[in-house]
Formats: sequence, C-alpha cells, structure tokens
Amino acid sequence: MAYFVYILECDDGSLYTGITTDVQRRFEEHKNKTGSHYTSARGAVKILYTEEHGNRSLASKREAEIKSWPREKKLALLG
Repeated sequence: MAYFVYILECDDGSLYTGITTDVQRRFEEHKNKTGSHYTSARGAVKILYTEEHGNRSLASKREAEIKSWPREKKLALLG
C-alpha cells in the first residue's frame, strides 16, 4: 500500500506536514476540522505538496525529516 507525505497551507499561512494513504480524504478531514488539532485550530486552505512512498515506515521517516526543517527549506521543497 502506498503512503503519501503531504504539506498543507493553513489559514494563518503556516505549513502542516502529515502522512496518509488518501491525500484528498485526509485534506477533507482537515478542512472539516476532524484531521488534527493543529489544522482544527488554524484551518486547512490547500495541499501544497505530496510525495509517494512504498510503505508507512518510509513515509513516517520522511515526514519527521520534513517537520524538522525550517520553514524556508520546506518552501524550497515546494519549488
């Protein structure tokens, strides 16, 4: 099963990074304030980035890596 790492833009301009097996479903959860505490408080605006991984372990490691980056490096990833 494929897992995806994704980055969302929130209403306040902040970035949220997560993993899922279904990006669109997860984005809808974030928009409906049932996704995470972070996006429930800040609102989810749009999906900025996704990348596919072959399993949950690889996706989780990549998520942790991206979350450790400063904002500027995340923005550089977006292109």
